[in-house]
Amino acid sequence: MQSELVALDANHTWSLTPLPPGKKPIGCCWVYKIKRHSDGTIERFKACLVAKGYTQLEGLDYHDTFSPTAKMITVHCLLALAAAQNWSLHQFDVNNAFLHGDLHEEIYMTLPLGLQGQEENQVCRLHKSLYGLK
Repeated sequence: MQSELVALDANHTWSLTPLPPGKKPIGCCWVYKIKRHSDGTIERFKACLVAKGYTQLEGLDYHDTFSPTAKMITVHCLLALAAAQNWSLHQFDVNNAFLHGDLHEEIYMTLPLGLQGQEENQVCRLHKSLYGLK
């Protein structure tokens, strides 16, 4: 959990602030997973902080949803063009790419377990996306 909190802090995911009047924070929870090698032995333990986005209200907490993924027809066209032109292809993965997106809505979240506020009634003002948000 601590390494996940450090990574979220380094990404400037949120800032701690008192909850403004009239605002309601969404909750969050930790999701735990055991990553295993192909032979079944434990590779590492993983913790992921997830926002309880199912409590968000459309028009209040968010205005629309969007998923930046390529359509399959686009991928097929690109592969056909690369094959026809004898191009070499490369792929890469951006770790936690979803978490780098800036938020445009004003969203507040309760403090996750393991994070201490400086003052009472502090919440996280989200600046970046978290898994679970709409």
